[in-house]
Amino acid sequence: MKKNTAILILFLLPAFGLTAQNLETFIRDSLDTYMAREMAAWDIPGTAVCVVKNGKVLIAKGYGVNQLGKPEKVDENTLFLIASNTKAFTGTLLAMLAHEEKCALDDKVKKWLPWFTMKDPWVAGELNLTDILTHRIGMQTFQGDFMYWTSSMTTRQCIEKFGLLKPQYSFRSRWGYTNLGYAIAGECLKEISGKSWAELLRERMFGPLEMTRSLALNAEFPKATNKAYPHTKVNGKLEILPLPNIDNLSPAGSIASSVNDLSHWVLAQLDNGNYQGKNVIPQDVIRQTRRPHSLVGRANYPGRRMHFRTYGLGWQLEDYEGREIISHTGGINGFVTSVTIVPEENLGVIVLTNTDANIFYEALKWQLIDQQLNLPYRNSSQFYMPYAQEDEKAKAEQHKLWRDTVNMNLQPALALKAYMGRYQHEAYGYVNIARQNNVLKASFEFHPNLSATLEPLGGNRFLCTYSDPTMGIKVFPFYIDERKSRFLYAECKRLCRIHYL
Repeated sequence: MKKNTAILILFLLPAFGLTAQNLETFIRDSLDTYMAREMAAWDIPGTAVCVVKNGKVLIAKGYGVNQLGKPEKVDENTLFLIASNTKAFTGTLLAMLAHEEKCALDDKVKKWLPWFTMKDPWVAGELNLTDILTHRIGMQTFQGDFMYWTSSMTTRQCIEKFGLLKPQYSFRSRWGYTNLGYAIAGECLKEISGKSWAELLRERMFGPLEMTRSLALNAEFPKATNKAYPHTKVNGKLEILPLPNIDNLSPAGSIASSVNDLSHWVLAQLDNGNYQGKNVIPQDVIRQTRRPHSLVGRANYPGRRMHFRTYGLGWQLEDYEGREIISHTGGINGFVTSVTIVPEENLGVIVLTNTDANIFYEALKWQLIDQQLNLPYRNSSQFYMPYAQEDEKAKAEQHKLWRDTVNMNLQPALALKAYMGRYQHEAYGYVNIARQNNVLKASFEFHPNLSATLEPLGGNRFLCTYSDPTMGIKVFPFYIDERKSRFLYAECKRLCRIHYL
């Protein structure tokens, strides 16, 4: 299969040419062929793509199907979960309220949420609205996300338990992507405006921008028509996932939208906040959201000129071949998406996909930008492919090594019953471990639909396989201290440390 794909790529290259083409020519003459080829190579069921240029929509089109094994086709109105592309809407809403002098972006969080706490009371008192929007709280990227992600916690519970976590970094010392910061922003928006984040979003954004099919909450998605379904790879095979729900973190990532609706958002972004002759977003608010606050690090796109990556109010900011790139990506169980704006070229690119097992959603964006910038043709999708294949190979080899170790029937250091019981984490809550046949089963207080199988790897190490494949496969080590009590340890991104009761 790989050999045939390579031959097909070589066969089709002359049709595209080895030098840059005009963007409109590429879209008109080559995009359909390119999409069919690369979606097959990446095993993507459905993709929607939109390109906005000079105030016009050049293309808004769907490719493939909404759901594996079903005939319904993706079109320009198909809804996808856009995940963290929601953050730019939240940052814009807060900047709009600041523009209207209903709040200030340097307001302390505690001004609006007096009950808010953190491990360090001084940090809790100093944390401001800009801090929570720009990921400079001091948390490591994704730290504690297991607690909230698809969990049964309420937003208030999430924020309270967030305050029990110990930040990995000093306050404002480093950028660390923190979804929960946006949940805090949503609660502040509610206190400032008197309306929920979802109500404000519908009133100030969806309505004026005529985003008539867009949904604010994951809970609305199951009843929607013409929607894409989430897919992921399990043991190399594409599978359909249950529809996710992260409404407890809604301002961080719960919007569902289509390329048609999102084109209105991008058109406004490229025209100083104007849409259909009306100013929806004040120009000062647009500028405020694109002001760099946090240094993310060096940008890296081999073979192209990029230097630094920073973060604004829900937007990632970087340079590329002498142009400013305003963008964000979004990933939720079964979906990965991107929204990109190139102001100097009056260009916007939107890519939505219904599988989380691809990097094509990013490659396609760069392909279209390269065409606009008249850069030498390079198939960005095939450039990214080896990295994805290498990553998949490494995962497969690691999983095989773990599985081979399990099959050796190595005995744990203690009898299985010694590991059974309830383990408690001060922030998350409890994890129950019980015996089922010859393995251990874990259940989780705030993830009632999640379970995990723990199989011995020898000593005090167990292979943890979650019932939800998006959680991955992990090694759970148990530790025995001198007092012969025991505790379970998992990475800080997930459960942190869980002590046996």
